[in-house]
Amino acid sequence: MSGSKCLSSECPHIAFIPSGMGNLAPFFQLASKLAAHNSNVTFFILQPQPSSSGSYISSFFSKHPQIKRFDFEIHHENPSSSMTKDPFMTRIEAINNSLHHLGRIIPSFDPPQLSAIFSDFVIAATLTQIAADLSIPLYIVSTTSAKFYSLVAYLPVLISKNPDIFRDHHGDIEIPGLSPAAKTSIPPTWLHDSPSNYLLTEYLLPNAKSLPKVNGVFLNSFNWFEPETIAALSSGRVSSDLPPVFPVGPLEIYSLEKGHHFPWLDDQSSESVIYVDFVRGALKTCQMKELAKGLEMSGYPFLWVLHENDEPGDFLGDSFLNGLKNQGKTIKGSVSQAEILAHPATGGFVNQCDWDSVMAAAREGVPILAWPHHGDQKMNAEVVDKAGLGIWVKDWGWAGQRLVKAEEIGEMLRQMMTDLNLRCTAKKVKEEAWKACEVWGSLDVLNGIIKS
Repeated sequence: MSGSKCLSSECPHIAFIPSGMGNLAPFFQLASKLAAHNSNVTFFILQPQPSSSGSYISSFFSKHPQIKRFDFEIHHENPSSSMTKDPFMTRIEAINNSLHHLGRIIPSFDPPQLSAIFSDFVIAATLTQIAADLSIPLYIVSTTSAKFYSLVAYLPVLISKNPDIFRDHHGDIEIPGLSPAAKTSIPPTWLHDSPSNYLLTEYLLPNAKSLPKVNGVFLNSFNWFEPETIAALSSGRVSSDLPPVFPVGPLEIYSLEKGHHFPWLDDQSSESVIYVDFVRGALKTCQMKELAKGLEMSGYPFLWVLHENDEPGDFLGDSFLNGLKNQGKTIKGSVSQAEILAHPATGGFVNQCDWDSVMAAAREGVPILAWPHHGDQKMNAEVVDKAGLGIWVKDWGWAGQRLVKAEEIGEMLRQMMTDLNLRCTAKKVKEEAWKACEVWGSLDVLNGIIKS
C-alpha cells in the first residue's frame, strides 16, 4: 500500500465491501472522505469486474494511494447448478458463495482490528452472519431514496400480512408513518406474473429480513428533502426492528471526468440550457425522435448527452441535426454530470431519476423533469415532486411504456424552465442541501458513530 495512513490505535479501520452490482460512486465518495479524516480504509474490489469499470476503479486508487485496495476473487459455481440464468442473480449467487473466505482474510489485516464494514443491500443477508462471527459492526450504504429504502425494509411485514400484495398494480401500499405508496410506482418485476418475480422472493426479501441485524444504514439523503420518511425511520414507526438510519447526503457524485470544458455551454445565458442525460437504453428510438422534436419546440437551448454507440443521425436525421446546430448540442461518451449541473447556464435537467442524479441536482438546485425508467425511479420521482425540486408527469408512465408525443414534451420543458415557483424552490433545495453537507462534511459525526 502506498501513501500515508493513520498509525494510531485511535484511528478507525474501515473495510468497504460493495457488491459491485450497482453504483460504486457513493462508496468511493465515503471512502475518500473517511481516508482524509484519519481513518484507515481497505476497499474490496470483487473480481472479475466488468471491463467497462476497470479504468474508473484504477483511477480512484491512483488518486487515493492512502486507501488500500484488496482484490477479492469471486468463484463461480457450475452454471448448471445456478437457480437462474439471469446474469444479475448469477453474479449475486457467486458473491454470496465466496464471502465465507472473509472469515480467514479479515483477521490478517494490518492494522488487524476492523472498526466497521460498509457494504450494500445486495449482500446484506450473507454479510450479517460473517460480521457477527467476526464481532465487527456492519453498516449498509443505501444508494436509493429513503422512501424506496423504507418500502424494501418493510417488505417482510407486507408480505407476511398479505402474500398476494403484489398480485397486481391496483391500489396503494400502506407503510406506517409514511404517505401511501401507489402500486403503480412499484417495479413491475415485483408482480407475481412477472418472469423476474424471483428478484423479489430470492433477492429482496432475504436481504430485507437481515436488516434488523445491521448496526446502521447510511442514507444518501437529507432531513429537509425527505422529512416524513426519515422521521418515520428514525422514530421506529416504519418498524421498531429496523436499524438506526443516518442521513449523510447529498453525497457528491464521485466522477473521474472532471476538468471538462464546454465552450458552447459557456456561451449560453444563465439558467437557459436544458440538460438531457438518460441511462443507456432508457428511451427507444421512436421516443428519442419525439424528445428531439420536443426540445426543438421548447425553444430553449439544450445539451444532450448520448452514449458512445449512439448515432444521432440514425434517429434524428442529418437535416434535423443541422437545423438544430444553433439551438442544441449533443455530446457522446462520459461527461461529469456534476460539472454540467453546476454550470451557471444549466437551467433544467431531464433524467430518469436515478437517485445519484437526483442528489446531484439537489446540490446545485437545478429543476428536474423526471421520466422514470425502472426500479426505484418512480418513487424517487415522487420524492422530487413532493420536495419541489422538479416535475413528474405520472401519465407518461415508465419510459418506454407509451410513446409520449413531442407536443407534450415541449410543453413540460417550457413549464420546467418558466415556472418561477419551481426555480425558487429548487434554489431552496440547494441551500438546504449545502446546510446538510456542512453538518456531515467534516464526517466528525460519522467517525463518532464508527468509534462508538
